Amino acid sequence: MNCKITSLYICVKDMERAVRFYEDFFACPVTERDEIYSVFDIGGFRYGLFAYQKMNEEHVFGSNCLPSVSFESVDELKAKLVGKEICFSLTRIKNNWVAEFVDSEGNHVEVTAPVKE
Repeated sequence: MNCKITSLYICVKDMERAVRFYEDFFACPVTERDEIYSVFDIGGFRYGLFAYQKMNEEHVFGSNCLPSVSFESVDELKAKLVGKEICFSLTRIKNNWVAEFVDSEGNHVEVTAPVKE
């Protein structure tokens, strides 16, 4: 099989609030922005925000899709968790530190960093 995943989107209730949240989290500006679909370019990966209600679509929030964001160090990861609602505490799993938080729209997001010994 020859395939590549280059993007994902999450559903948001309030586009402005979600854009502010992710601009702070990713420490970069949104690259495409409108009231229905906005995109962040994260190292060539498109992380989209979809205002599903404006398109009259239904959505269930939670952990059915879990975006995973990797950081180079556990210190950087911990800094990104400050002030966030944690739904899975920082835990060592094999050679990685792993945690999950809830974003401004109710989506769960995983963050990871390698264990450096």
